[in-house]
Amino acid sequence: MNVRAATRVFDTLVIGGGIAGLQTALDLADLGLSVAIVEKDASIGGKMIGLSKVFPTLDCASCITTPKMAAAAHHENIRIFTLAEVSSVVRRGEDFTARVTLKPRFVDEDRCIGCRLCEYACDADVADDFEGGLSSHRAIYVPFTNAIPQIAVLDPEECNLCGKCVKVCPTDAVVLDQKPREIEIEVRSVVVATGFETTPMGARSEYHGNEIANVISPLTMERLLAPHGPYGRVLRPADGKVPDSVAFVQCAGSRDRSLGVPYCSRVCCMYAIKQAMLLSGSLPFADITIYTMDIRAFGKGYETFYHNASAMGIEFVKGKVARIDEVDDRNVEVRVEHIDERGQVEERRHDLVVLSLGMLPAADLRDRMPIGVSADGFVTVPKPTIEPCRTTEEGVFVSGTAAGPKDIVDAIAEAGAAAMAVSVYLKKKEPEGCAACAVTAGSDTP
Repeated sequence: MNVRAATRVFDTLVIGGGIAGLQTALDLADLGLSVAIVEKDASIGGKMIGLSKVFPTLDCASCITTPKMAAAAHHENIRIFTLAEVSSVVRRGEDFTARVTLKPRFVDEDRCIGCRLCEYACDADVADDFEGGLSSHRAIYVPFTNAIPQIAVLDPEECNLCGKCVKVCPTDAVVLDQKPREIEIEVRSVVVATGFETTPMGARSEYHGNEIANVISPLTMERLLAPHGPYGRVLRPADGKVPDSVAFVQCAGSRDRSLGVPYCSRVCCMYAIKQAMLLSGSLPFADITIYTMDIRAFGKGYETFYHNASAMGIEFVKGKVARIDEVDDRNVEVRVEHIDERGQVEERRHDLVVLSLGMLPAADLRDRMPIGVSADGFVTVPKPTIEPCRTTEEGVFVSGTAAGPKDIVDAIAEAGAAAMAVSVYLKKKEPEGCAACAVTAGSDTP
């Protein structure tokens, strides 16, 4: 690995380029502070950029996220490092030194103009993870339509080394022998905004989440519902059939000590109701059922949102799903034990089943930086009701779902709180600000 000696200097390092990280960075940058965003994926935007709409307003998710992505990319006080990972954060006196690994894109970021000619010339097809594996992209590709940056990335494991992408590139940007690099970033504060991952589809073996094609994840359903999704409409993956019956299985990855996830993930009930309402609009004649132990509608307008779904004809069955099996014609049979009628077990058939998966922390940071991590893997916040963004380490703050499950509204609100906490902390350290850092950051290149 090539290690570059050049060191970047910023006021704040934001780890994670999802909605919470972007909002924190923008709030800090608007205060005149210099910010470095380190994002592990090839584009900023996080999970939210892949959603169809948000609850309870049913506003377009991309319409909210894309402007923030663009604002961060064009802000003079923000420097974005994509396809990068923080390997360590070490305190140096009152400041911190972060070592960041820049993974190879096999494309020169300074030369690539996003023309996608390399993608059009490539012959190798790869399952598209952004679309839930329901469509494909080429071995060299721009991550998605509104990705930022609009720079291609090559999958070395799928590339057949035909060289077509190298030949067609008008700026000679394709670099097939590109190596990982390491840089150091010196900062006065750190914000952890690493986001979340969903519990694995195969966590509960009796649900056969990784075995039955018509049992899908909620993020896959988001892509099916999106107007720019893989099919352009809702079709079940196994055979392309328009589903006449769709079921949602709640608590498929939460509130289960056997899975090591004893907590409620908070958003599962609401995103299932949202998806059910959207399905009711796109498939008006379909039967839609939500199997739930209870409904947890905790936010403003959420209870009304739930009652509106019920009024639309969406069926709520109070019961615990014990087993899911594939039956004839690729249909799915759900075995449910009713809660209110103890001992009554029913088997129902559906064309498509969505497992409402829970939230897990996206990164284990305990070996990479000096902060406390709770038993559930989320960042420890010693005083959550008084200082919801402060960690166990002075100068290190947390934003969004890195501290625990929450919805988008709370994540954005907490991002603003984190930015305020950082600014107050830096003001106490250096009342006159750090204009020199902003100038230095603006002149750096990767």
